Amino acid sequence: MPYVITNNQIIQPVPPKLLIVDDQPHNIHMLNQLFADDHQVFMATCGKQAIQLCQQHLPDLVLLDIEMPDIDGYEVCRQLKADPLTCHIPVIFITGHHGEQDETHGLDVGAVDFISKPINARIVQARVKNHLILKAQSDILRNWAYIDGLTGIHNRRHFDEISQSEWNRAQRNHTPLSLIMLDVDFFKRYNDYYGHLSGDDCLRLVAGTLKSAVNRPGDMVARYGGEEFICLLPETNFDGAMQVGEQLRQDVATLQIPHAASPDTQIITVSMGVCNKPQKETGSLDQLIAQADEQLYQAKQQGRNRVCGAIMLTALKNHLPQT
Repeated sequence: MPYVITNNQIIQPVPPKLLIVDDQPHNIHMLNQLFADDHQVFMATCGKQAIQLCQQHLPDLVLLDIEMPDIDGYEVCRQLKADPLTCHIPVIFITGHHGEQDETHGLDVGAVDFISKPINARIVQARVKNHLILKAQSDILRNWAYIDGLTGIHNRRHFDEISQSEWNRAQRNHTPLSLIMLDVDFFKRYNDYYGHLSGDDCLRLVAGTLKSAVNRPGDMVARYGGEEFICLLPETNFDGAMQVGEQLRQDVATLQIPHAASPDTQIITVSMGVCNKPQKETGSLDQLIAQADEQLYQAKQQGRNRVCGAIMLTALKNHLPQT
């Protein structure tokens, strides 16, 4: 998000990210000159490349031509708006098309503005600035809806939306996807012994530790409910996810939060269940979540304060030797 609100004013702490999409290099060069000084600029010369860059870098705004060699700008915009991960990115068409029908169609597929070539530099700069401010305002409102009020990390609603998008992407690109479900051990006893206010403080500390450790672009930590958290790890294989889980377990233990009511360690610990979708998998997101939850149950049954994991059962069946 390129802007934040401070003292009721929107300020820009980091350069906003722009994606310029045009199959003509001189058009890209001209727009890059307008914005390179105070924006982080990405460039694409075809529609498929534009979609990939949007998914990888999540730009704050896209300047998009209509005529391109593979898929046209209308289809690019339609696909961006259909993906929960990119649907909030504003798109401005900058094109040689001048007709009213072209502009109407552009707005119908989800663009926020339509600028005809040849462009007026000052007008383009002003419109980009205005739409970045509008996006910042909508991002702030949307983030309020997606943030857990107690811990300050993402909530389950946000996880539900992003996880489905990441699952679809992993299926489409044949990449692994891993999930970690974790639960604070003996948390009810902690609440009963120390009180709910101390319980809230404990959850905040655990959430902050998880968020600090799971920090790759695309990774996500969310509060799943009560004392349960969930981590989404795109492009992470089983061994990598198990390593992350073990690191999280150690990080929480290192907090040394006293837990006199715990029958085991006398400090706050967590149990974790890991499940991995390999590169080629025909299961579903619900199966991935359910099997991670099963592994969490196994971790609790085996004594808590540990990480249990598995590869999706459907994947195992698919890779069994044929008889």
